[in-house]
Parts: sequence; structure tokens; C-alpha cells
Amino acid sequence: MYSIRKVKTKSGSTAIQVVQYIGHKSIVHKHIGSAKNDDELSLLQQRATDWIDANSSQLSLFPSRKQKVLFVERGECIGVKHNFTYQFLSCCLADCELSHLPRLLLDLSIMRLIEPVSKLRSMELLKHYFGISYTQRIYRNFPKLAAYQTDIEQRAYNVAQKKFKEPFYFVLYDVTTLYFESFKADDFKNQGFSKDNKSLQPQIVIGLLVTQSGFPLSYNVFAGNTFEGKTMLPVVEKFMDAHPQTKPIIVADAAMLDEERLSELRRMKLSYIVGARLANMSSRTVKHIHATLNGKEHAAARFPSKHGDLVCDFSLKRYKKEFNELCKLVKKAEELVAKQELKIKARFVKKVAREKIELNVELIEKRRLLLGIKGYCTDLPEEQLSNEAVIDRYHQLWHIEQTFRMSKFDLQARPIFHQKQDAIKAHVLICFVALIVEKYLELTTKLSLREIRFLLWNITETHIQDRLTKEIFVFQSPTKTIMESPLAVLIKNWKLLPH
Repeated sequence: MYSIRKVKTKSGSTAIQVVQYIGHKSIVHKHIGSAKNDDELSLLQQRATDWIDANSSQLSLFPSRKQKVLFVERGECIGVKHNFTYQFLSCCLADCELSHLPRLLLDLSIMRLIEPVSKLRSMELLKHYFGISYTQRIYRNFPKLAAYQTDIEQRAYNVAQKKFKEPFYFVLYDVTTLYFESFKADDFKNQGFSKDNKSLQPQIVIGLLVTQSGFPLSYNVFAGNTFEGKTMLPVVEKFMDAHPQTKPIIVADAAMLDEERLSELRRMKLSYIVGARLANMSSRTVKHIHATLNGKEHAAARFPSKHGDLVCDFSLKRYKKEFNELCKLVKKAEELVAKQELKIKARFVKKVAREKIELNVELIEKRRLLLGIKGYCTDLPEEQLSNEAVIDRYHQLWHIEQTFRMSKFDLQARPIFHQKQDAIKAHVLICFVALIVEKYLELTTKLSLREIRFLLWNITETHIQDRLTKEIFVFQSPTKTIMESPLAVLIKNWKLLPH
């Protein structure tokens, strides 16, 4: 049986040895070392105990439980990690059926959720926050990520169907633009009508299809000078090809109101609810709509039109807002007419001679009649979908507008710094994956990404190293706050924290 023996040396130190006593003799099996103070002595005794445990063939009847002891005065903080945040978002990606994707794509999507920065900076932060390292080869592999779009869209559809029970009876469509931090254009990234007020910079156009709750389903990337009305059919057709059993009603804003496109939807046997352009209608029709609704709050009526049934409603709140805007525009027009400033373009002003302008009284009167009135075109008869239901479905477009705001502000999808088309599409795909996770968490917890970031980032792992033994101790921050939040259900389901 082994024993630990202390022996005083000539230098005054204390030597620690592992010995075995046989009869009146002691056999030294291991010289552990010499200690000059109590701390070193405690360390050598622990090493001797470890050696005995490792080399003893007989188990003790009363095994002692090893305790890791950190002496505070010997401790040194060598880093703070955020591994809990990484584990949480990785589990969320797994819940969204995306964990099979290349690790590079997943890690860049996680960083887009945590701290949206350039790809180079993302690599630095992945190493700093989570100890994950990548080589410069990522720039060679990065453009290849765009090939996973179809697979990811299918997974998004599955999640919307299984997790959120989306019926796909209605889908929402809208368009946005993403500009580049460059002034060099080509056939793909090109100048066009910019929703970011960056008309001088090249851009791309994104057409996005989402569910009623705003969960992203599918998207297409178009050249920057593509007219937004021409983007809807390619996105819808791609969605229908992938899910032929689904026959949704397409809800879109007035930019998609075009007889050619609506005819294509009818050819595909798809119904639609699209915002109407009432200002383009004849004065006779406008007067009829105005007289029918008669300024009554929440009044709604249905009229025939070349694009199908025209459903109109009146809102007093909308009336007040539009009335104030109209007064400002008319006042500006009157000032221009009074000064005869021909070079300045303005609404409600018309040119009647080469050097003369006057108020467009007919247009002003037409606009007055439409104050507070909003129109919606649909091919669905009233027996199938009531006026109130048409209006309610159209108003759900705020979900897709919110989704675009998430991508632009939360995930900072623009400006784009890439130049080649595959790299640009890979960047958009990373933002799409991050958007899936963000919307999944928002629908599940009812928290914004900002609130989720705050809760997750407060859970840290502090690494303290014993300067003498070089042993590292990991201390996790308190979890009470996050376990009292809506995230607690997910944390328990994923078993991220001990009970």
C-alpha cells in the first residue's frame, strides 16, 4: 500500500515522496518534488495523491471525492467566453432543420445575429468570443454557399408548417433593395429605384415571400434596375414548383397591380389581393366611390373594375393624415404658380404654355374625394371572401414590412461589400438563414432580437487560471434572469443548463 512521506532537505525545503512500507523498510516509488511554502506543499501532496490513484491496483473502500480548489490570490482571469450564446443559437438552427449545412454558413449566420459585421471581422469575433478559427480559405469557399438556397427554403417551409402550423392559405409578397458600398455598377449590381434613398449607388432587388405571420419562405435576387412589378411571378412560380400541392392567395401592394401579371396569376389558378391605384381611375368612378362610402368610419363597399372586384374602405384616421399632407402639397403648388417657377417639379401643377403653369384643379378635387379611402383589388367574389376579410388580409402586409426591417436593421444586410455575383448571393443567403432564426425566436418567445441578444450575452463563462498549477477553472454567470424570461422554455427543451 502506498503512502505519502514528507522529508526535510538540507536546503530547508520539504520533499514529497510516494513510499511503500514493507516490514521495517521503506521503498521510495516516486519522488514528487520539493516545496518551499505551504501552497507548493499542498500542490505536491495533491499530485502524490493523484499518482497513487493512477498506480494503485486496489480500490479504496472509502474513496474520497476530489475537489478542485482555487486559491483566489493565485487566480488570474485569462478570458471571458460566450459559449452559451453559441450553443443556444446552434440549437435554434437545429430546430429549424438547418444544422446539416456547412459550418461556415452556420457560423456566419450566428455572427449576423449577434454582431452583424464584415466577413473578415466575423472571423475575428468567432475566434475571440467562441474560440472558433477559420483559415483564409473561407474566401474560396464562401461563394459556393449560394448553392444551398433551394434546400434552405424547403426547410423554412417545413418549419412554418410543423412548428407554427401555417396553413399557407395566404402568402405575402413584397420587394426591397440592398445597396453596395461602391459606385461601380455592372449588369447585376446596377442603379435603379432605391428604397434606401441611394439612387447613385448600385443595388440589387430582393423579392421575398413570407407567411401570414411574416416567417420567410422564399426569395429571389434580381438585378438592381429590375422593375419591382416584374419580380413577383418568378418568386411565386418557384414557390409553386417546389410545393405544387399549395394554392395560396397572393397578397401584395399596389406596385404589383398590372393586368399582365394578374392574368399570369389567374393562369396559374392563384387568387390575389393587391393594393389598388385609385388615383388612376376616372373622375366618374372616384365620385361614385366617394358618394357610396360617404365619409363613414369603417364603411366598406365593392365595385367592379378591370382588375377584378375593387373593395374600398374609409378611415377617419387616414383621412386626417392625408388631409394634412394634401394641404401642404396644394400650398406648395400655389406658391410655385404665384412665382411661375417652371423648373421645379411639383404635384398639382400643370403646364399650360411654354412659360406658364397653373394649378391642376381637377386633380386636386379628385384627390380631395379620395381622402381617407383605400382600395384593394381581388378576383375573389364576396361570397368567398367578405370585404372585411379582404381588407384585413391586405393589412397583414405589415408583417413582411417588419421582416424587411429586421433584415436591414437587426441583421444589417446592407450595405453589401462583395463584387462577384455568387458572393453577393451567398451574402443574401446568410442573411436569409439569420432571418429564419430571428423570426423563429420572435414567434416562439414574443421577444425582439435586441431583447434576446441582451439576455443571451449576459450568460458568460469566465476562465480563471491558477498561476501555480496552470489549472483552468470555468465560472458561469448567474442564470436567474434568463430562466425567468420566455427563453427558459427553449433552454429547458434543449437542456442547455443543469436543472
